[in-house]
Amino acid sequence: MATETTRNILITGTTRGLGRALVPLLAERGHVLAGCGRSVAAITELTKVHPAPHNFSTVDIADDEAVERWAATLRAEGFVPDLVLNNAALMNDLAPLWGVSAEEFNRLLAVNVSGIANIVRTFLPDMISRKRGVVVNVSSGWGRSTSPEVGPYCTTKYAIEGYSGSLAQELPEGLACVLLNPGVIDTDMLRKCMPDVARECEGPDSWAARNVESLLALGPQDNGRRMSLS
Repeated sequence: MATETTRNILITGTTRGLGRALVPLLAERGHVLAGCGRSVAAITELTKVHPAPHNFSTVDIADDEAVERWAATLRAEGFVPDLVLNNAALMNDLAPLWGVSAEEFNRLLAVNVSGIANIVRTFLPDMISRKRGVVVNVSSGWGRSTSPEVGPYCTTKYAIEGYSGSLAQELPEGLACVLLNPGVIDTDMLRKCMPDVARECEGPDSWAARNVESLLALGPQDNGRRMSLS
């Protein structure tokens, strides 16, 4: 599906925030997108606005079998990612760690950590076979520092920092794994934990317009890079 001038780009978490903001910018540049999210209504709307050859599907990335089914559909359409943007994540309700339920803690681990592992496990082998491709795992300032009452989120982002470092060391020549700290952006997640800060921050649409070319410029030379964009 991709050509010399266009790429196949897979994005998780396309129903809101940065993922949603990047979709029209990438599509208007001629790239072929495969995106997922958990909101049926939002995915339906994305499909109407960006029909085939794009593919937007309702997928919970924490569900490995659901990711496998999505991948099988994409393979049947000839889609192998050139760029993977592992963007989907959850934020915990503010609470000290001893006040966070096992259910909530495990759900963050399932989406923020296992979800990325599911995407990589499922899609990376085809990228390796083609000997090219970039995986961008979205981290956070809270994957490199900590704050009270967001301990579960910090835990998941620290985990992704370690996971991505090992992945970068394992990848063959021609591929790359990049960690991205996008900075502080006015998203639903930030509003959930720091509403006063969020109101004074840049929105995802502005961030995406300013940084989309930096994401598209990533290549094998960036393998192992811990990238910060603001």
